[in-house]
Amino acid sequence: MPLWLTFAGMSAPKIIIAIDGFSSCGKSTLARELAKELGYTYIDSGAMYRAITLYFLQHAVGFDNTGQIMEALANIHLTFSHNAGSSKSEIYLNDENVEHQIRDMIVAEKVSQVAAIKEVRSFATAQQKKMGKKKGIVMDGRDIGTTVFPDAELKIFMTAAPEIRVKRRFEELYPTNPNITLEEVKHNLELRDYIDSNREVSPLTQAEDAIVLDNSAITREEQLEKVLGWVKDRTAVTA
Repeated sequence: MPLWLTFAGMSAPKIIIAIDGFSSCGKSTLARELAKELGYTYIDSGAMYRAITLYFLQHAVGFDNTGQIMEALANIHLTFSHNAGSSKSEIYLNDENVEHQIRDMIVAEKVSQVAAIKEVRSFATAQQKKMGKKKGIVMDGRDIGTTVFPDAELKIFMTAAPEIRVKRRFEELYPTNPNITLEEVKHNLELRDYIDSNREVSPLTQAEDAIVLDNSAITREEQLEKVLGWVKDRTAVTA
């Protein structure tokens, strides 16, 4: 934990850090690094929607069948557990670790559709709000600063050039799916961007008080240093 998080023998007040933005901008990477550096809890909202999507696919839930959707949500229990080996927070769906399954392309192709369902968003948002009651969390997603935590002390809206995002996503998927092509990845990202930005409930938008972070041309280290500076400013103001 940075020394500036303590002052006058006391701990700096904990805040909520909300990170929003398009797919493959590095939101999760930044959120994990921030949480580790600050001693905060990292909540991957995207993993929550992916896990719900996985459950829907496994149980043939119709995306337009409200009855099936509500029945499925009533049977979904999501938790996060810290993996000491990987130093990551991993998601469990009904007590089963599904961290790797939710990264499959079939889930990626459907997650934006599932996340656009009103009942699904209400279900996930309610859980996310509970997780933030004690503050000291970093959460990334599409509507964290606008819907889940509109009063978050620090809101960040991440972006990057389209070709950079495609390259990052391809490099993430290739090790486990060597048959994937750049064109497939490009199409998937374009589709997800459209659905995320045009859905009826909580579309992806930049909060008015969010700080824009374009990381197209900066390193992860530079990015982390920049955001830690913003956190320092916010905790000093809050103190």
